[in-house]
Amino acid sequence: MGTFEIKGGLKLSGDIHPQGAKNEALQILCAILLTPEEVVVHNVPSILDVNKLIDLLQSMGVEVNKLSDSSYSFKATQVDINYLRTDEFRVKAASLRGSIMVVGPLLARFGKGFVPRPGGDKIGRRRLDTHFLGFQRLGASFDFSIAENYYAVEASNLHGCNMLLDEASVTGTANILMAAVMAKGVTTMYNAACEPYVQQLCKLLNRMGAKITGIGSNLLTIEGVTELHGAVHTILPDMIEIGSFIGMAAMTQSEITIKNVSYDDLGIIPYSFERMGIKMERRGDDIYIPAQDGYTIDTFIDGSILTIADAPWPGLTPDLLSVFLVVATQARGSVLIHQKMFESRLFFVDKLIDMGAQIILCDPHRATVIGQGNRVKLRATVMTSPDIRAGVALLIAAMSAEGTSIIHNIEQIDRGYERIDERLNKLGAQIRRIQ
Repeated sequence: MGTFEIKGGLKLSGDIHPQGAKNEALQILCAILLTPEEVVVHNVPSILDVNKLIDLLQSMGVEVNKLSDSSYSFKATQVDINYLRTDEFRVKAASLRGSIMVVGPLLARFGKGFVPRPGGDKIGRRRLDTHFLGFQRLGASFDFSIAENYYAVEASNLHGCNMLLDEASVTGTANILMAAVMAKGVTTMYNAACEPYVQQLCKLLNRMGAKITGIGSNLLTIEGVTELHGAVHTILPDMIEIGSFIGMAAMTQSEITIKNVSYDDLGIIPYSFERMGIKMERRGDDIYIPAQDGYTIDTFIDGSILTIADAPWPGLTPDLLSVFLVVATQARGSVLIHQKMFESRLFFVDKLIDMGAQIILCDPHRATVIGQGNRVKLRATVMTSPDIRAGVALLIAAMSAEGTSIIHNIEQIDRGYERIDERLNKLGAQIRRIQ
């Protein structure tokens, strides 16, 4: 188990480039299974979850060539469907949440797909009903073996249909979409997720020969085609990492510029940080954050306490609520953080309370943060990262605290943030990785 040793209280300065988007990469890499032709993908982040998926694809028979540090070519000419029933596949796929999205492409191209119950963050219940209900609507049969903890879908012919998703699931939308592009007839998918990740997947699929309209809305129309071909795709910068850097700059009173952020794809994220009192300036496609001695949380028009809550796109992504929570601890004013989607994601606040933060955990979904306005600095402590997003929130807290903190289980952070210690050290941080 790896560990970070962080010297807190240091100010950062300079430019930082965000990595490619993790959530988009997992979808795009699964989509390469839809064609035997070459698909080239640029700006692939070198993070644990993505590297695991690439390894899984190689084990399935996909030819993978690394073209540069962040570019790969994939050729799924000889996919071994029988491998999906092996113990090795079971172990590899079960360790990765994104493995669930191989099912849709395999069902579309080969008529069958298998996957064990996938792993991922322990942040609460993450049901998969939306995925398999969608496959069934397209004409697939579904089976779940409780004894083996294995999902299976099969279909001799997929057919288009009208469907209303029971939730706007990002991975569910992506998975069903990848099955529907090769179904006979027309599929309409209402209540579809419309995050930039899904929009990017739709654009890639269209370049591969799919016929998808309604991109960017929650109503997708897919006209099935018989085959898809190769294409080239570039992954967007990671909006979660960009938001993490904005919060990090504010907490450490640092002046940094986040480069090439694809600003128009950030949605409500910059405005939400501005409501926390954080100043920033758009400079072309960069975000400049000046050093601030302090920041004051806004209130609603009637003066009542501000609520920051997650919502389906174009609402605020739930992946950033951990960062908003930690940023609020040193603001002037109070805020209610409402995590609607996952019931275990706020349980890391006990570690912030140990550091001196004033937080009331109202229930599994809500926490009230009373900002200290930098009057009382967080104090260093020893903690363990429970998941990706809480891990980086704790890292931000440690960087702003007085003294030297220890964070164990940093593999969780590595799952979503590429060489975060090296990149932040170049800005002036002092983070030491201990194996």
